[in-house]
Amino acid sequence: MTQYKIPHLPLPYDLETREILKQLNQANRRLAELKGVALTIPNENILISTLTLQEAKDSSEVENIVTTQDDLYQGAASSTDIAINASTKEVLNYREALEHGFNLVKRKGILTSSVIKEIQKQLEHNSAGFRCLPGTALRRSDGEVVYTPPQDQQMILDLMDNLEQFINDDSICDLDPLIKLAIIHHQFESIHPFYDGNGRTGRIICVLFLVLTGRLDLPILYLSRYITHNKGEYYRLIQAIRDKNEDNAEEWRTWILFMLKGIEATAIETTRLVKGISQLMAQFKAILRPRFGKQYRHELLNNLFFHPYTKVEFLEKELDVSRATATRYLNGLVETGLVDKVKIGRTHYYINIPLMTLFMSVSDSETTKSVPPIESITDPS
Repeated sequence: MTQYKIPHLPLPYDLETREILKQLNQANRRLAELKGVALTIPNENILISTLTLQEAKDSSEVENIVTTQDDLYQGAASSTDIAINASTKEVLNYREALEHGFNLVKRKGILTSSVIKEIQKQLEHNSAGFRCLPGTALRRSDGEVVYTPPQDQQMILDLMDNLEQFINDDSICDLDPLIKLAIIHHQFESIHPFYDGNGRTGRIICVLFLVLTGRLDLPILYLSRYITHNKGEYYRLIQAIRDKNEDNAEEWRTWILFMLKGIEATAIETTRLVKGISQLMAQFKAILRPRFGKQYRHELLNNLFFHPYTKVEFLEKELDVSRATATRYLNGLVETGLVDKVKIGRTHYYINIPLMTLFMSVSDSETTKSVPPIESITDPS
């Protein structure tokens, strides 16, 4: 097996073929639609809260870290009165890392190696930083090594410096940001700079790059679902570039096309989900306003969509009301049939059933299931 020589960016190939440009136009059009639809949700924190948790779930499933919707939202809403399983904790860590990275990119206006380290630190809860010791290798499920990333720390640092420049300096490359995204993702996964968390960190970088370049205002693209449903093809195309090594222009074009199709498909699905949330909020408002009359508060509606599993303490804080008042609000919601009341541990949770049903319908959607899976690489990160 020939060792892959990771190129310095930009790549020396013509990547703007007719097929790629056609797919690029479709992907950009769908992203623009998603960006516009997101504006119909008056409180952007609702989308950040609910959709980043869905992204966290999907991205973690790529690494075979699986949790249910119920466990996930119970975990997000819980205090110490119920146990949270290890998989759910890892998914919640991913959401924290994604939101932390989003806030850093918004504040700094750039996506640097230091920001990437911060994301990985939040994800893995360690401060190991970039790899400095040899021994990292990617293996198939049968144990065979299929790729060995750079082992020398200085080479890792040099490649990450080059990647940082490619991400942030538009003057060195005039490719469309979506083509650049595909290149950045492959480059990061090939450098594999961390001991743990490379896959999930790399997918967070994808979402943040869309925000950085203005393709989206919020980190809400479901790219990880497409990767999960096309996991075999995803790993096969990444490895095809490495196996061909230097004479790999066509492999790069195939990879870019795959990613552009993924962006289009997931933008369509996420647009459908955001429209569904917007419609549900309108339906809830139409029921709740006459039900509560002068006691109706828009913060009540926001709470139900910010916290699909809500509880008395959340309402007390967000509506600035007494516990008794918060309890009356929630019991009134149960009477409308919009929420279910369940007791878990010592706490009563009030579940937004229509919203949870919407999430389940997206999980079952066929939109992003386009390529049959084949044997994939096992990446523990």
